[in-house]
Amino acid sequence: MRLVTDVRVDAPRAVSEKTTEELARLMRQVSTTAAPLTAETIHGMLTHDAVTLFTARVDDTIVGMLTLACFPTPTGVRAWIEDVVTDESARGRGVGSALVRAALARAHQHGARTVELTSRPDRVAANRLYARLGFERRESNVYRYTVGATQ
Repeated sequence: MRLVTDVRVDAPRAVSEKTTEELARLMRQVSTTAAPLTAETIHGMLTHDAVTLFTARVDDTIVGMLTLACFPTPTGVRAWIEDVVTDESARGRGVGSALVRAALARAHQHGARTVELTSRPDRVAANRLYARLGFERRESNVYRYTVGATQ
């Protein structure tokens, strides 16, 4: 496969019907359990102070997305990458790398010293990408609490 040389990564400021449809298509590729994306949900991300939504476009089509959260804590600015997805038709062509590099640059601008993410072990290509970009696997326990679950 050839690398995408004409990939354009940006952080959109507004949501259109086309953008909503394209992002919803991508989210179905990364999660079958997430609620469908709506224009309101996307608008909420675009206007949230702690969140930057990055999109990767080839020509005029969104072929990838990534969400970066940066927020202050008593120990410093924390940065977290979530929901990285490259369209099936564009995988292996540098789209994911371009998205992650843009997020790392933005996290640095916000003053974060580290950037964290999680990735399921079965996402082999994604895990290779993160290692290639300098992410190091940490020994850590990740805990999840489901809000509203009965205990």
